[in-house]
Amino acid sequence: MDVMPQQSPEPSESSASPPPSPETPAAPEPPAASGSSVPPETPAAPKKPTAPTAPTAPEAPEAPEAPEAPEAPEAPEAPEAPEEELPPLTLRTALRRAAMGAVASAVLVTGAVVAVPEDGQQSAPPAPGAVSRALRAADLGYPASLPDLTALIVDRRRWLASHPSDARSWALLGGAYVEWGRRSADTAYYVRAEQALTRSLRTEPGERGNTAAQVGLARLADARHDFGAAKKWGESVRARQPMEWAVYPALIEAYDGLGDLGAARTAVQRFAALHPGVEALLRTARMHRDGGRDEDAVAAAREAADRAGTPVQKAECLYLLGELAWERGEPREAVAQYEAALRVDRTHYPSRAGRARALAALGRTDEALRDYETALADLPRPAYLLELGELYESSGRGEDARTRYGRLREAFARDRGRGVDDALLRGRFEAAHGKPAAAVAMLRAEWDRSHRSAAVADALGWALHLSGDSAAALPYARRAVGAGGWNAAYAAHLGAIQQALKDYGPARRNLTEALRANPHFSPLEAPAARRALDALDHLPTVLPDGVRPAPAPADESVPPTPAPPQSPVPPRPSAPASTAPRPGTSTASAGPPVPQTTPVG
Repeated sequence: MDVMPQQSPEPSESSASPPPSPETPAAPEPPAASGSSVPPETPAAPKKPTAPTAPTAPEAPEAPEAPEAPEAPEAPEAPEAPEEELPPLTLRTALRRAAMGAVASAVLVTGAVVAVPEDGQQSAPPAPGAVSRALRAADLGYPASLPDLTALIVDRRRWLASHPSDARSWALLGGAYVEWGRRSADTAYYVRAEQALTRSLRTEPGERGNTAAQVGLARLADARHDFGAAKKWGESVRARQPMEWAVYPALIEAYDGLGDLGAARTAVQRFAALHPGVEALLRTARMHRDGGRDEDAVAAAREAADRAGTPVQKAECLYLLGELAWERGEPREAVAQYEAALRVDRTHYPSRAGRARALAALGRTDEALRDYETALADLPRPAYLLELGELYESSGRGEDARTRYGRLREAFARDRGRGVDDALLRGRFEAAHGKPAAAVAMLRAEWDRSHRSAAVADALGWALHLSGDSAAALPYARRAVGAGGWNAAYAAHLGAIQQALKDYGPARRNLTEALRANPHFSPLEAPAARRALDALDHLPTVLPDGVRPAPAPADESVPPTPAPPQSPVPPRPSAPASTAPRPGTSTASAGPPVPQTTPVG
């Protein structure tokens, strides 16, 4: 294939699309892109994106047709923006691939979705290339490659600049923005997704069949961790179109976030029945993992990997196998699975971060630090910042740890302005590295919003314990451990809380099980759990009143000692009839008379 000159997928000034229609205001100012040219082969740290202006408080437009659907938030009429607002593509490998001829030729197609908007102009059918591949991925329910996703975003923006009444294209663009935001950790794209999806519903309401926009809003709510809204949007679609398979992944994620494992399990089974394939197998594997059925989870993930038809799918399957190995306490197997995923798709940065975690468990700290820094350069997820900061702290590099914690606080502030709820991760961070009382407040608020997953229960219980209220923490910690799956951190937290309450027997058991399952579950908390268990070895097990410990079983490995043979006892002589018992004795209790023996002289 001929290689085109390296250039950004953004269109040039000469080929810029017509200006937006007067009724369409421009979208908010985007983060600054790293430049119009493709970065050199040796990657450099990308520039930090500038946070866009937070949208004003939206007004509520008309509600969707279904009574349980949430009201769509008011947003600017058009999310189409100046061309410089195109994705900055911080994932450098995606930029390099996007510069190739396949993508460059694909972004020049006029249209990719067959639709008849209200202006009467019909778009062209999908052309072969990146846009067509991205559309096929969306139709079949699997993730598109990053270059194809970029080409789709560019193509739909071009089309909508001159066809602003094409509701289906607005929905497609909004869904692509959600996917890009998830996979680039750039939450600014959630603001653009909300604008595009809201515009789509205004152009064609849900009661007229615009299911794609409502599914997109459910996925957007999941990405922002607003699981209640995601549930409402998803159940609204399901009530009208129960055979619409595309809504079930959004519902599964919403039910998981709300802690409704029964509803999540039912949604997984329904999704697998309506749309069998790799994505259904991955959802099934995660369902088994959450239910504590590790062998079933591994079997489903392996089957998905065998059936994967694209590098993106294959990498996702191998990544899940790596996560399952890590949770079993097998860091070498986890490293092997993560590396296999990176060989298939070297832009799969979750696998790089996962490999960093497993390398740290193997004592290869320098390699782990490099992997974390590489992953964060292209995928700045707050969770990775917290893991990296704790690894620096456990290595005695406090200044480096504080730097990462400072960046983490900046990420939390930026995400709040873009409608993302990071309360769970913020609560974990504040409890361990900041103000436990503040962590308790924000995690209680999550619980009151019905975000009652095992993760929230564990975080709230641990924050209560660190704030000094171990008695209040105990029910939440027990709920987290009893949710069905097995998590070493949850068990260790429960054991530490029980130790603080002087319930030493259960504390010893939970700490032992946590370290047996995964002795390196955290670079800071795993050593603390080990120290707590060592301290318990010197303390007695406290039993309830009236309960005595069972006797130790006999050691059957040692044969019993035979009794020494006894010499025969001579028969007793018959007492004379006139013999009477001594005064003060009774015939019943009198022992046998001592036989008279002749001393040996």
